[in-house]
Amino acid sequence: MLYNDYSTYLRRTFGCKVQKIAVNAAFSCPNRDGTVGWGGCAYCNNASFNPSYCKPGDPVSRQLEEGVRFFARKYPEMKYLAYFQAYTNTYGTLDGLRRKYEEALSVDGVVGLVIGTRPDCMGDEVLDYLSRLARQTYVMVEYGIESTDDEMLRHINRGHTFSVAADAVRRTAAAGVNVGGHIILGLPGDSKDKMLAQPAVISRLPLTTLKLHQLQIIKGTRMAEEYAAAPERFALFDVDDYVDVVVRYIERLRPTLVLERFVSQSPDELLVAPRWGLKNYEFVEKVRKRLAATESYQGRLYHG
Repeated sequence: MLYNDYSTYLRRTFGCKVQKIAVNAAFSCPNRDGTVGWGGCAYCNNASFNPSYCKPGDPVSRQLEEGVRFFARKYPEMKYLAYFQAYTNTYGTLDGLRRKYEEALSVDGVVGLVIGTRPDCMGDEVLDYLSRLARQTYVMVEYGIESTDDEMLRHINRGHTFSVAADAVRRTAAAGVNVGGHIILGLPGDSKDKMLAQPAVISRLPLTTLKLHQLQIIKGTRMAEEYAAAPERFALFDVDDYVDVVVRYIERLRPTLVLERFVSQSPDELLVAPRWGLKNYEFVEKVRKRLAATESYQGRLYHG
């Protein structure tokens, strides 16, 4: 096996084909409303990853039912995970969170939850509830870690340090809840040496899954303004360079860590740069070919 892929993990976990359906449950973000900061993360425009059926004015159940109809035409036996994706999906009262999560679980075919959130937005009360829920159904909390470098986190206006993210991951795993992490490669000031030092740090965390994404410059973000003013400060990847970084990164990762994604695909109308013109599966095939050609695999250079 070249790497521990997400689709195999889902089949092993559920015994059938499972698809995530994104939900916009009209949450806000403490990094936008002044609780943690203002303006949000420098790279963030949530419109860049919301499918058309994610309408925050619609009930969670309606969004999921539309998503199910879309996928069921091709795979009538498929099951689904409700993916609370937009903004910070543990940012609210426990009663409000419970209503939305349990509404999602009531939709026919939904077999679990994936909850995207910030590592500084997981209070004990919410985590205790999710721990109890995870004994009844599948629950994963997906944290935006983004970088292990605190200087980088300050520059992109994350509003938390890496130690906060590491603590949230450990607490969540200790509560019996699956944990996912999200990392952005190629942030301003990143170098290959810095990026390739990350896997050892990430591998020590009790993560179940990991997403890697290349930096994208998205319209309507502070980073897009920075890029327009000084593009020379950004060393955006071309495809071959990014394939090389991904291969070298996963060689250094814990072999049991499930790799969900390597790239992000923002809508063309929102994307400033880089413009690769590749689908996700096309990039994955390039990674697979490079691993095979170099006789490499996930964990080849891992030292636990």
